Amino acid sequence: MLSSTSCCNPKELAHAKLATAMASAPDQITPANHEASRPSGATADLLVVGDIVTNDPGAPTAQAMAISGSRIIGIGSTSDVEGLVTASTTTLKPGGFILPGLIDPHMHIWTSLLTYPDNDLSHELCPTLDDATATIKAAVAKAPSGQPVCFKNFDPSLYPGEPVLTRSILDQLAPNNPVLVWNASGHFMYVNSLMFQAAGITDETPDPPGGTFERADGKMTGVVGEPPAEQLILKGLPQPSMADITMYIRQILTACAAQGVTSVREAATGALAGPKELALLHQLNAQARFPVRVSTAQFAVLPGKTPVEVAAMWKAAGVTPFSGDEMLRADAWKVVSDGSNQGRSGYFLQPYLGEDNGGKSDYTPETLRQALKAGLDDGWQVMVHTNGDAAVEFVLEAMEEILPAYGNHDLRHRFEHCSFTMDDQLTRMAAAGISPSFLMNHLYYWGAAFRDTILGPKRAGRLDRVASAYKAGLRPSLHSDYNVTEVHPLLSARTAVLRRTKADDQVLNAAECATPEQALAAITTNAAWQIHADDRGVLKVGNAADFGVADGNPWASDPSGWADIAFQATYVGGEEAWHG
Repeated sequence: MLSSTSCCNPKELAHAKLATAMASAPDQITPANHEASRPSGATADLLVVGDIVTNDPGAPTAQAMAISGSRIIGIGSTSDVEGLVTASTTTLKPGGFILPGLIDPHMHIWTSLLTYPDNDLSHELCPTLDDATATIKAAVAKAPSGQPVCFKNFDPSLYPGEPVLTRSILDQLAPNNPVLVWNASGHFMYVNSLMFQAAGITDETPDPPGGTFERADGKMTGVVGEPPAEQLILKGLPQPSMADITMYIRQILTACAAQGVTSVREAATGALAGPKELALLHQLNAQARFPVRVSTAQFAVLPGKTPVEVAAMWKAAGVTPFSGDEMLRADAWKVVSDGSNQGRSGYFLQPYLGEDNGGKSDYTPETLRQALKAGLDDGWQVMVHTNGDAAVEFVLEAMEEILPAYGNHDLRHRFEHCSFTMDDQLTRMAAAGISPSFLMNHLYYWGAAFRDTILGPKRAGRLDRVASAYKAGLRPSLHSDYNVTEVHPLLSARTAVLRRTKADDQVLNAAECATPEQALAAITTNAAWQIHADDRGVLKVGNAADFGVADGNPWASDPSGWADIAFQATYVGGEEAWHG
């Protein structure tokens, strides 16, 4: 049995400032039940006419779709549905292609709020280190003296030599402003002297359990590692307002809709402010319906509480499996077992290139089982962050041991990211009823770095094994892990088919290329199945009327062009949710 120890969770961060701002959020969770007021009937409220792509193998295209309430009651030719049309039926002829709504089964609303307004240092915008430092200098120059300036998405692994932004570098770039730069993985940040001062951190401040303040010759270098240390730095930032929190939530969800997405899974609900997060989401959705459906995964860890105590807290708040409504529903229990592969904190069977370090788990065998059982005891689907191959093994051993005691319930447990796997692990996952959800654009953005500097070609070839997952009898999905990568399901699907890296356009293990059909299923029907939404991902009678209007048809076009397909509008439950 694999064993590793750690005293903290390196993925999610209980942001004290956000938790304080959320004090005014509601405690009562009150579903809006928008669609209950629009029951389906025998005749159509809405008739959609055009080039309809159904994703139904038995009838892949249609010319007309009749919708009553939020459901499809007829689809086929215009003559097939004409008996459902009355004088009061509204006809929609949107042009373009009418596609099933896409699904992102793992993204983050709440933890993305931490960096949402920050200046972007992503490699795409800053392809050289000089570009990144110039962006920092320019943003600081626009800020009043003394005002903190924050940045996100800086990623040393994508630059030659993997450079970091030290305290001394940032002091030169920002002598009069506190500066905080987030690493793209979220596991590290880089700060200057004024940011240390604002947070009350000195060279004598000890490392908190599970966190590190990197030092050289007894002096802080400015490199801060893992959430317990990061949280101390965040105390030096101003508190966000409830108005900002509300605005960011709606902007994040609107950006999802603009990519043809009609459903998402929020993958760490409660990590920052407990059940108040879900209560606020329900309140906002009641005030104005969200542009996408939201499924939530309740986070298993809160500071000072055991997973059993956290589970009891969710239950006391009225949050039980599948509670909520059709727009916002609580569906899963989230556990994080290891860290970031590109940040070299994912848990591997063999060390990273050039290091003795192979990462570590966030749990001991005993505490992992406690965290898993806390969710299983209450009937939750369990989804576990497993990045490295050792993390997959560590958690799989635990699940194989404890799942039989819970019976053969159709909970559809998941391994998240599931980035690096062995053949036998995929086979055992299928036997245990655990499906993978791949952060597919790990390969697009970091595949070359994994191959050349982090893991080496052989191990890098085992990244995001979609083809092997299908061969093992699994139903994989693809996700963004936003804001690690952008919400863009068609880019993820393209990557699954082509497996080409952004850095050098090289194919990373062609044997793992998915077929177009497999890739599209992973962002529609498979993703719907994984979030217990079997009525989505296919346009057919009885299903939710969730669809997008696009200028291209991925089911009948070259995958190399999928990411360029643009959406003009999305509809959720037969109502327009977004338009461009």
